[in-house]
Amino acid sequence: MSRITKLLSVLLALTMLGAACGDDDGTAASGDLPTVVVTTNILGDVVTELTGGAVEVVTIMPVGADPHDFQASAQQVDAMRNADVLIVNGGSFEEGLLDVIEGAESDGVSVYEAISVVSTIEFGEGGHGGHDDHDDHEGHNDHDDHDHSGEDPHFFTDPARMAAAVDGIAAFLIANVEGIDANIVTEAAEAYHGELEALDAEVEALVADIPAENRVLITNHEVFGYFADRYGFEVAGAIIPSGSTLDGTSAGDLAELAELITDEGVPAIFSDVSASDQLAQTLADEVGGDVQVVELFTESLGGSDSEGATYIDMVRTNASRIAEALAS
Repeated sequence: MSRITKLLSVLLALTMLGAACGDDDGTAASGDLPTVVVTTNILGDVVTELTGGAVEVVTIMPVGADPHDFQASAQQVDAMRNADVLIVNGGSFEEGLLDVIEGAESDGVSVYEAISVVSTIEFGEGGHGGHDDHDDHEGHNDHDDHDHSGEDPHFFTDPARMAAAVDGIAAFLIANVEGIDANIVTEAAEAYHGELEALDAEVEALVADIPAENRVLITNHEVFGYFADRYGFEVAGAIIPSGSTLDGTSAGDLAELAELITDEGVPAIFSDVSASDQLAQTLADEVGGDVQVVELFTESLGGSDSEGATYIDMVRTNASRIAEALAS
């Protein structure tokens, strides 16, 4: 049994154990302001910024949570089903909460999908095909056991698309939350939209010096399609060849990815701060050479003392780390 196969077995067991554990960090709001419940901590930060204190924001998923497998506690379910409004990412991103979201909507809670107003891409469109030599790699993209179809929900890796989502969320809140101060929300949303436009320009500048041949991303799973689409990268492969962390990988997938990294001289593998990097490190060891493993904030913010404490910090830090890893 190879090192990769053994490691896959260990990580599978750990994943199953983690999925069985609940999380009780989300709590119901208290106070006189309208209550807006938000599923992910990324959107929780964004909604807090764009509402300017006009509502009380309750975020369900704590820092480090995996949105694909997160299971809500009874208290969190109650908060979602008793919210004034509920804001979700959409695109089936919150896989473990879909029944709860549907139940809240059935109870009469107005639910808004942030993805509903952005220009979406399908899995496989985000920067794929930018380099014919990668697409023609023998066996590459031939993952018969993995579904690469459907709408990619990870729009938040592109701050320009997040700016569009901010406008949609603000309009939704003003139209659907009784007693909300529309002037406060309008002003706060306009200011935050401006910050996101500036962030978009900053990211463009950060990655500007990366040579075209180096604009190749190998990631933990298929999460950076929108970033690639916005800034001219190719997502050449992923350790988990799927848009969901609930899917798995195989020794064959990893061997194929190792071959691609070696043949194309890819300098970095991008892992997830919130998840184990053992597979990425093992893959780098198998490839040898100077391939480095670089941690990015992908589907969760970091802690308050981290470089990914806010959405803006998260995007800026990711762009900086990508640029540093691929610029030479």
